[in-house]
Amino acid sequence: MKIYLAALLVVATLGAGCSTAPAVPTRPLQAPPVAQEPSGTTTLDLSGKGLTSIPADVFTRTDLERLDVSENRLTGAPQSQIGQLENLKFLDLSNNSLTGLPAELGRLSKLETLDASNNKLTGLPMELGNLKQLRVLDVSGNNYSKQDLDQIAAKLPNTEIRR
Repeated sequence: MKIYLAALLVVATLGAGCSTAPAVPTRPLQAPPVAQEPSGTTTLDLSGKGLTSIPADVFTRTDLERLDVSENRLTGAPQSQIGQLENLKFLDLSNNSLTGLPAELGRLSKLETLDASNNKLTGLPMELGNLKQLRVLDVSGNNYSKQDLDQIAAKLPNTEIRR
């Protein structure tokens, strides 16, 4: 966003008809600082940022409890490093173009809510059945295998499954 604004400022300053503009330095996209809610929960909201992948530095923030990457342009599957976010309780991957979920999600033993709705999921990893603290699993709006979800749901009797 800063780079885009800097580029607009350069164009506005130079005016129309100028053939060259000074180079604007670029850097890799980094996640904004983690916010701490009044409840003490550490949250990172990257929703609606036009991301095509989750920034790598997110996976070093092992204190995160809430991560929202909804409403982006994520494709394929989130990086396997997501399994390093050991304190994550809430993960929102909704409204992207994800076709899969990494098996490493099964390592998130504190996860209570996983929203992967409105993607392009065609399968679900059986490791989701390891998430014994999971209270809500939303996979609505996807074309996953019903058999996969039935097997996962059988391991999660206390989980609300939104199909």
